[in-house]
Amino acid sequence: MSSGTVRAAGTVLWRPVDDGADGIVIAVVHRPKLNDWSLPKGKLEHGETPAAAAARETWEETGSRAVLHRPLGEVGYPVFRPRPGRKIVTYFAARAVESPFAPNHEVDDLRWLPPSEAAGLLDYDTDRTILERFTAVPADAHIVLLVRHAKAGHRSGWTGPDEQRPLSAAGADQAKALRAMLPLFGPARVHAADRTRCVETVRGLADDLGVPVTVEPVFTEEAFEQDPDAAVERLSHIASGPGVPVICSQGRTIPALIRRIAARSGLPLHDLPCKKGSTWVLSFAGTTLVAADYIATALPTPCP
Repeated sequence: MSSGTVRAAGTVLWRPVDDGADGIVIAVVHRPKLNDWSLPKGKLEHGETPAAAAARETWEETGSRAVLHRPLGEVGYPVFRPRPGRKIVTYFAARAVESPFAPNHEVDDLRWLPPSEAAGLLDYDTDRTILERFTAVPADAHIVLLVRHAKAGHRSGWTGPDEQRPLSAAGADQAKALRAMLPLFGPARVHAADRTRCVETVRGLADDLGVPVTVEPVFTEEAFEQDPDAAVERLSHIASGPGVPVICSQGRTIPALIRRIAARSGLPLHDLPCKKGSTWVLSFAGTTLVAADYIATALPTPCP
C-alpha cells in the first residue's frame, strides 16, 4: 500500500420505520468540521479490519450498534490533507441496534430518512453510489456466512488421514481473525464440513457463541462431487433457519456450490475467488439468492 493511501470504512445503517409500517430509514450524519452530510464512516485504526472499523465508526457517530450485513464494496477519491493521496472507503450494509444519539464534536446532527430522501441530502456522489448498491437488494434479506477453512499446511507434509489434517500456525492466525470478525455479522449457528481443518477454523467462534459446531459431511469436496444437489438443499435448509448461520467448507466445494445456487436463482456471477480464510456473504430473499459478496480475508490490512 502506498504511503499516500488512507483506508476507511463505513456503513449504510438502516432500521425499520418507527410506526411499524413497511419500509426502512437510513442514517445520514452531519459533520460540523466539514459542514457536510454523509454516511457514517471513518479511518481504520492500526491493526483494524474494515469490518471492525465500520462497526466502531458507526457506533461512535450514530450511537447505534451496527450488525453488519452484506459488503457494499469500495469507493475511492483523492485527498489532500495531511498529504496528497487517495482515500479508499469500504462499506457494509448494517442494521441498527438503537442507542440514544448524542451530538459530539464529530457529528452534531443525525437524520433517519427513507433512502430516496437520504440520497437527496447526501453531499457526495460516492455516498450515493453506495446507497444505490444498498437499495439493489432487500435490506432485510437474510444472510449465510460461507467460510473457506484456514491454512492447514501441505497435504504432502501430513502423514495421517487427510480428513484429520489440522490447521497450521498461519491457519490458526486466520481462524483467530475470523473469530474476531464474524461476530460483527450477528451469527447464531455454526456448521462445518466433516474435516478437522474446517471444524478448527470455526470452533473458537462457536465457543464464544456458546453453540456446538454442527458437522456437515455433505459439504466436503468428496461428498459434493458425488451429490452436489444434496449440498445445495442442505445449505438452503440451513439458510431458512433462525439467525445467521456460519458454514465452513473447502476450496473446491464453495465456488461450485455458490454457482449452482446462483444459477437456480437466476443471479449472474462471474469470478468466484476462494482464498483460505475467506468469507462469502450470501444474501437470500426467501429461497432466492439475491447477492453474493466476498471478503478475501479477516486479517487486518497493513496501514502506513
